Amino acid sequence: MKTAVVTGASSGIGKEICRMLNGHGIRVYGIGRTFCEDQAAQTPLFIPIICDLSDTAALTGLIRRILSETPVDILINNAGTAYYGPHEELNPQKIHEMVAVNLEAPLILTQLLLRSLKAQQGAVINISSVTAKHSGNTHGCAYGATKAGLSSFTASLFEEVRKYGVRVVAIHPDMTRTGLYRNADFCCAEDQECALSPKTVARAVETALFADSGCVITDITLQPQKRKILRKAKEK
Repeated sequence: MKTAVVTGASSGIGKEICRMLNGHGIRVYGIGRTFCEDQAAQTPLFIPIICDLSDTAALTGLIRRILSETPVDILINNAGTAYYGPHEELNPQKIHEMVAVNLEAPLILTQLLLRSLKAQQGAVINISSVTAKHSGNTHGCAYGATKAGLSSFTASLFEEVRKYGVRVVAIHPDMTRTGLYRNADFCCAEDQECALSPKTVARAVETALFADSGCVITDITLQPQKRKILRKAKEK
């Protein structure tokens, strides 16, 4: 039985990725901040683990415990956090959180699991963002920078480990109907064609994982058919 580690597994894109992997008979260690009871009870193939990705010591200990139980075939770095607005209006804590969750945690997890992934000829899939490909991200400077760093790491890692049979993929979704924008002054438009669904991103992960042997889809960019966002009403 194959084993996967998925971050941000309790909601949104991560939750759909876990369902997809379980559907293929893959055991998933899902890392998140909190889980509802029904998700944990859905299948014995899903093992929920509460862990703060910014706590390096706890994260390291967790991965070592998993590796003591089983080899890991798949790592999906999905967890992400975002704060939007003029850069001068952020604070050091928000910047630190974005760097820790969006960039540092994927680098650490990949390093801890890479020997197992190479031995299993497994896969690393990083859920980046279309903002990583933009030349400028007004009101999202820090977030865009963390995702650009993640995409750069993904491309370099592929060149480093491709000879070992490891798939390394960056997926770049545009606006998706998740909780990522809870700290933004905008949200998705109601028209379904103006934003992606978490299931759509999970299907892209599925495509990358199960591509023909000898073929690696290294980069997938997903965009909604239409482009429209809604500005949130300002609180009085």
